[in-house]
Amino acid sequence: MSKSSSAYGNTRAVGGAGDDFAKRTAARLEQVQTHLDNAPRGSRLKGKVCILTGVGSMLGIGRATALQFAHEGAAHLYLLDYDATNLPNLKSTIESRYPDVKATPMKADATDEAAISGVCKQALDEEGRLDVFFANAGVATIQPLQTLNADSFMRTMKINTLSCFLAVKHASAAMTKLNASRGKEYSGGSIILTASVAGLRSGAGTLDYSASKAAVNNMAQTAPYQLQKTDVRVNSVCPGLIETGMTTDTFNYARSRGSGDKIGQLNPLGRYGVAQEIANVVTFLASDEASYINGQNIAVDGGLASSMPVVPGRWS
Repeated sequence: MSKSSSAYGNTRAVGGAGDDFAKRTAARLEQVQTHLDNAPRGSRLKGKVCILTGVGSMLGIGRATALQFAHEGAAHLYLLDYDATNLPNLKSTIESRYPDVKATPMKADATDEAAISGVCKQALDEEGRLDVFFANAGVATIQPLQTLNADSFMRTMKINTLSCFLAVKHASAAMTKLNASRGKEYSGGSIILTASVAGLRSGAGTLDYSASKAAVNNMAQTAPYQLQKTDVRVNSVCPGLIETGMTTDTFNYARSRGSGDKIGQLNPLGRYGVAQEIANVVTFLASDEASYINGQNIAVDGGLASSMPVVPGRWS
């Protein structure tokens, strides 16, 4: 069996050798990462007012989603991150590419209730409506059970879970506010929470991280029944192995050990993903095209969560 020497995973290529698989994968990822450069402007989010947290990483899902929202015609994006370092760059990038889209960057802690309730109120005051809240702020952890202490466990839960609770609580309240003068004649909106495949079953993360993301997934399932007949939808996305700023250490560690060619090999696509692939799903959930999708945990993982991990090629 031919083996790829690329960073996209050792697997038997369909219809070709491993080197061919690596080249096709590299081309595919480049196409995904640059698709906004060539795609015509869309209108799936035309006129929508959106809040996004966790947008600070230059390689992150939040940034990719903000750019996708702008590309799809969002009216105003409120862009929050605890680390404001890269927010000016995101704002200038959006304004240069999409001058019709307002971008308001804010240094804010997604676990600060005053900050989250405040930005929801700001959206209502300035735009008269709130349509989308993408709760993407989060942290990854690496400590095993034996060295994990209570403080670290609760810190993970706070960042990953409390941030989503505050988003659901305050965004849903804002989304039910009517303002016919701003086109908001009926209650409604979309709240998207970033969870993880680690929150679906074991084997994809540390104990504290996995527990926090399982809570996020349950929140996405439970909240809709607290918001019945409001047309406010709540869903979570569950990324698999995605190369972002948060996972850089994992990727670098694997490559430093000479096992970079195994990154992503356990899923049937045989590769890891990139932030834009998550942004595509979040944008769909934010749009009216997903009007009947509610209370779901949607895995975006190359197929990893569809089965227990197997040795690539063993059953084919």
